[in-house]
Amino acid sequence: MRSYTRLNNLTGWLVFAIATVVYFLTLEPTASFWDCGEFIACSYKLLVPHPPGAPTFLLLGRLFSLLSFGDVTKVSVLVNMLSALSSSFTVLFLFWSITMLAKKLVLHRPGMHDDRPLEPTFGQSLLILGAGAVGALAYAFSDSFWFNAEEAEVYAMSSLCTAAVVWLMLKWENRADEADSDRWLVLIAYVIGLSIGVHLLNLLAIPALGFIYYYRRTQNPSVVGGIITLVVSSVIVGLILAGIIPGLPTLAGAFEVFFVNSVGLPFNYGLVIFLLLFVGLIWLGFQQSFKRRSRLLNTAMLSFVFILIGYSSYLIVPIRSSYHPTINENDPEDVLSFVSYLKREQYGDRPLLYGPQFNAQPIAQEDGAPRYVRQGDKYVVAEYRPVLQYNPEDKMLLPRLYSNDPLHMYNYKKWVDIQEGVKPTMGQNLSFLFKYQMGHMFWRYFMWNYVGREGDIQQSGILWGSGNGAGLPERVADSPARNAFFALPLLLGILGLFFHVRRDGRNAFIVGLLFLFTGLAIVIYLNQPPIEPRERDYTFAGATFAFAIWIGLGVLALAELLEKVVKSDTARAGVVTALGLVVPGIMLAQGWDDHDRSNRYNSVDSAKNLLNSCAPNAILFTNGDNDTFPLWYAQEVEGIRTDVRVAVLSYLNTDWYIDQMKRRAYKSQPLPISMQNGNYKQGTNDYLPYAENPSVKEVNVKEFMQLVNQNSPLLQVSYGDGSKTLLSFPTRNFYLPVDTAAVDKMGIIPAERRKQLVPRMEWQVGKSAIEKKSLVILDILATNNWQRPVYFSSTVDSRDFMGLQPYFQLEGMAYRILPAKDPNYDPKGGSEEGYVATGLMYDKLMNKFAYRGLDNANIFYDENNLRFPANYRDKFSRLADALLASGDKARAKQVIDKCFEVMPDKAVPYDYYVPQFIPALVAVGEQQRANEIMDTMTGRAERALAYYSTHNQALFDQEFQTYLLGLNSIGRAADAIGDQKRATRALTLLQQYYRQ
Repeated sequence: MRSYTRLNNLTGWLVFAIATVVYFLTLEPTASFWDCGEFIACSYKLLVPHPPGAPTFLLLGRLFSLLSFGDVTKVSVLVNMLSALSSSFTVLFLFWSITMLAKKLVLHRPGMHDDRPLEPTFGQSLLILGAGAVGALAYAFSDSFWFNAEEAEVYAMSSLCTAAVVWLMLKWENRADEADSDRWLVLIAYVIGLSIGVHLLNLLAIPALGFIYYYRRTQNPSVVGGIITLVVSSVIVGLILAGIIPGLPTLAGAFEVFFVNSVGLPFNYGLVIFLLLFVGLIWLGFQQSFKRRSRLLNTAMLSFVFILIGYSSYLIVPIRSSYHPTINENDPEDVLSFVSYLKREQYGDRPLLYGPQFNAQPIAQEDGAPRYVRQGDKYVVAEYRPVLQYNPEDKMLLPRLYSNDPLHMYNYKKWVDIQEGVKPTMGQNLSFLFKYQMGHMFWRYFMWNYVGREGDIQQSGILWGSGNGAGLPERVADSPARNAFFALPLLLGILGLFFHVRRDGRNAFIVGLLFLFTGLAIVIYLNQPPIEPRERDYTFAGATFAFAIWIGLGVLALAELLEKVVKSDTARAGVVTALGLVVPGIMLAQGWDDHDRSNRYNSVDSAKNLLNSCAPNAILFTNGDNDTFPLWYAQEVEGIRTDVRVAVLSYLNTDWYIDQMKRRAYKSQPLPISMQNGNYKQGTNDYLPYAENPSVKEVNVKEFMQLVNQNSPLLQVSYGDGSKTLLSFPTRNFYLPVDTAAVDKMGIIPAERRKQLVPRMEWQVGKSAIEKKSLVILDILATNNWQRPVYFSSTVDSRDFMGLQPYFQLEGMAYRILPAKDPNYDPKGGSEEGYVATGLMYDKLMNKFAYRGLDNANIFYDENNLRFPANYRDKFSRLADALLASGDKARAKQVIDKCFEVMPDKAVPYDYYVPQFIPALVAVGEQQRANEIMDTMTGRAERALAYYSTHNQALFDQEFQTYLLGLNSIGRAADAIGDQKRATRALTLLQQYYRQ
C-alpha cells in the first residue's frame, strides 16, 4: 500500500506542478477587465465590493498582496496568483478524486467501502494514475477553467472549494468505519462555510455528497431511500441558501428593530440579545446530543457550527463598512443594511418556478418588506420595497419568457416565434428554455471546453471539425481563440461515462448528480435573459469538473478495449496513458495562444490614460464595470491620480453612494453637492418626470436645484390616486449663468477659445424624466462654480450627457465641461462631440499615454480588450483632423504615424474608427496607406457579411451592423477623397446587405 500511496501522492503533485507552471506562465500581470480591478483593490485594502461580496477571497487576497513588500505594481499579479494556485489545487484534488474512483474499478471493487488496504500491482497503479493525470490535466486546460485561473475573480477559488469537498467526501467514504470518521464531515462543513464567502456555486455539490453518505451508511439502499436522500440534501442546500446566509442576519435584524423601537434599548442591543439567545440554543443542541448519546445529532450540530465559523468571514463586511472606506458598495455597516447586501436586493429578482410572462401588466402595487434607517434613537421605515401584483391568468409555471424589456423582447424573437401582446404558450416557454438557456447558454459552453470553440466573438459556436477557417470572416478564422479539440475530450468522457455506469453504477450516479446540479440545475435557477453583456461560461465550471472525472475514467475504458491486444498490464497501462495524454496535450497546444495573457496591460493602461486625461482635482463621471473597476484599481492600489474623484453614474442613483461622494477620498475633496440626504434618500427624487408648464420657457439650474432642495410645490405633480406627489421639471430648456470675468481669471479656457466663452450656458435635456444621477450632475454644475474640472469619460452613453455636448472639450479620453460653446457642434448629429483642444490632446496622446503591448501581434486581445484601442484610434483621428484644420500638416502626420505605430493592424485589427483617417492620410501624402486600409476593410467586410448573412445572422447582428457601419464610413471617406471606384464598391456592398 505504501508504494501505491507514494506514487499517488507524487504523481498528484507532479500534475499540480504542471498546472501551476502553465498558469504562472500565462498569468495576466495586471487587473483584467470586469470585476478583477474591483476585487484586487478590495483585497489590497479590505474594502467592500459589490454584493454579496467575497470575504474569504478578499482575506486570502490581502495575505497574498502582502508578499509585494511595498511594491504596489506587484499586487495585481500576486492576487492573480491566488486564482492560479486555487486552480492548481483544484486540479490536484480532482486527480486524487479520480484515482480513488479509478482504484475501485481497476481492483473490481465497485461501491462504497474501505479499499485502502488493497495494494494494486505496478501495472494497475500506472493505469489508475494515468486515468487521474488525463482527467485532471484535461480539466486544467479546458477553456473556461483556464480562463478563470488567470485573473483575480472568485470562480477559481469556488472550483477549489467544490473539488475539496468532493475529495474530502471520498476520503471520508474510505474511513467511514473508523470511530472518528465524522471529523471529515465536520471539515467538509467548514469548507462549505468558507465557500459561502467565495461563491455559492459550491453548495450545489451537497446533493452528490448526500448520496455518498447514504450509500456508505446504508447496507441495502433503495429507491425510496434515494428519494429521501435527494429531498433531505436539497433541503440542506435550501436551509443554507435561505436559512443561514440571509436568514440569520434577517432574524437578527428583526430582533434589533423590536428591542430598539418597542423596548427602547440603545442601538445594537437587539443584536446582542439575538446572539446570546442563538448561542444558548446551540449549547442546548449540544446538550441534547450528549444526553441522548446521539452521534448523528452531535455531528449535525458540529457541522452547523463549523459552517457558521466559515461563514463568519462575512463579518468583515459590516466591520470594514463601518469605517466608511473609499469603496463601500451599499454601505452595509449595520445588520439591516447587511441583510440587503447579502440578498443582492439592488439587482432585483427573476421569477423562478411561477410568475408573470412578458405580456403581463401589473394590476396593483403593494408594499413589500420595509427598509429601515436610523433616525434619532429609533429605526424608521425609509421605504417599502414595491411588490407588483398580476392577474393569475398572466402567470405561468416555470416562466422563462418573463421580461418586457424591449431589448429582451427583440432577442426572445431570435429563439422563439412569439408576438407582443400575445401570451406565450408553455411550448414556447419550454422551447426558449431548451434552445437558449440550456442549449446556447449551457451545452454550447460545455462543448467549448471539450469539443472546440469557433472564436472569441460573443455568441461564438462550437467547433466540431479541424477549424481551417475556409470561408469564415478573418476576425473568426484567424482568432487565437479558435480551438479545435476534434471532440476527443468529449468522446473520451462519454466512453468513461458508459464504463463507469456499467462497472460502478452508484458512484457513476453520484458524479452524474454533481454534473446535473452544477450544470442544468443552475440553468433553471438563473433563468437567464436572452442577452448578456458577456459570455457566462464561468458559471458552469462545476459541470465541466464532473465530466473531467469521466474523461479520466475513459482511460480505464480504453485499457479494457485493448485487453485482448496488449496482454501485459504495465504495457497496456503505458499505452492507454500515452493515448489519453494526447487529449490534454491537444487542449494545451490549442489553448495556449488565447489563454496567454502574460504581456497584456491594456486594461490598466486604459485606466491610467483616462485618469491622466483629467486636470488636477477633477470629477470624472464613468459608467459600467469596464469603465470603472480598472480606475478603482489604479487609484486604490497603485495610487494613480487620487486627486481625481471617479463618480459612477449608475451608482449615483443610490443614496449610499451620494453620501460617499460627499466625503473626502485621498486627495479629492468632497463633491460639490448641495442636496442633503433627505432630498436624495432612496425613494425620494429617484426620478423627476417631465411635466410641461407652458409659462416656463427655460429654467435656471441654480434656481431649479434650490427648488428641489426646498421640495417646492412649484415642482410637485401628483401621481397614482393623487395622494402622492413627485418633483418634476417644467421645461426641457436649462441654462446656467456664467461669471465670465471669474472664469477668464481662472485660466481654464484655452487662449484660442476665449471668444467662445459664453455668459450663459444653454442646453436642452432631451429626456422624459431626470434620474437621480442626472440630478446630481445638475447639482454639481450649479454648485461647483467651475472650481473643479468636471469630465465625462468618452465611453459614457451619450444619453447620460444631459444635452451638454455643445460645451464639451475633448481632452485625451474624456470630455471636459466648459462654459465655452463649440462653434462646430451640430445638435442634429452632423459633427463629433467635443471641441478638440489640440495642445492638450497632442501632449497626452503623443507623450503621456501608455500603449504597452498594443503593437505586439503575439498578444491575444479578445473582444473586450479591443474596445479601448478603438477609442484610442478615434481620438487620434479627431486630433489629426483638428491639426489639419489648423494647417499643421506636419504634426497631423506625426499623430497618424504614432497611431498606426502603437496599434498596427497585425496586433489590433482595423476597426470601424479607422476609415476616419482616410481623408487625413491623403492630406498628409499617405495615399497608399489610405488605399490599403480601404481595400483591407472592404474585403474583410465582404467576407464577413457573406458569412453572417447565411450563418445565424440574428445572433451576430452586432457584428453585422458593425461591418455595415464600417462600409458606410469607407464609402464616405472614399467619396471625400474623390476615389469613386472604392466608394462605389463599399456602398454597393452596404446597400446589398443593409436590406437584410
